[in-house]
Amino acid sequence: MNIELDFPAVLERWPSFLSGAVLTLELALFATVFGALLGTLAAVGRGAHRALIAGACKAYVEAIRNTPLLVQIFLVYFGLASVGLKLSAFTVAVAALTINVGAYTAEIMRAGFEAIPRGQIEAAEGLALSRFQIYWHIILLPAVERVYPALTSQFVLLMLASSICSQISAEELTAVANYVQSDTYRAFETYIIVAVLYILLSLVMRAGFWCLGLVLFPRRRRLGTAL
Repeated sequence: MNIELDFPAVLERWPSFLSGAVLTLELALFATVFGALLGTLAAVGRGAHRALIAGACKAYVEAIRNTPLLVQIFLVYFGLASVGLKLSAFTVAVAALTINVGAYTAEIMRAGFEAIPRGQIEAAEGLALSRFQIYWHIILLPAVERVYPALTSQFVLLMLASSICSQISAEELTAVANYVQSDTYRAFETYIIVAVLYILLSLVMRAGFWCLGLVLFPRRRRLGTAL
């Protein structure tokens, strides 16, 4: 059985692949930023003394973590349309991905918060630091530093999961691949190229997060140099 591969016929569509890759990165960027904020707030809410807030945050996390991302995207897409909100596929995709990654970020951040020693917080209170200073310098930043590798891995997985957004006609990389293979009838070559592009996007994101970590956590950079 001979398999004839014709990559040039597919690579002629490189502008479409480039456009899809850029849109995939944009989806990942927006969802990462908004998801990180949402997840951090949810993690703080889960530790709140008010049972209603803690319960609502826990319900959100459990509901998202126990339902498929595709179902969540459809719920947002068709749910908003049913109440008269006509949003673009890109906006809906960002909203759904944000809601999804926010739940996983909440659990990661909660683990980071719980890793902060109680004595460290009490020492900061003894130094008469303000509540904001304690939360920012003693709790939040050290917690983020502890869980930063897990967070970055989750955000890279989010970028890969954005391929599901092709189901609502978001013009990201997988949607472009579907169009290309239907036009060229070269599905195998098309998805090999797309797989390589996703690997490159993952490497780009990981490199970006690594550089960001050096900026956010200079102490870790100094320790790494010393070691």
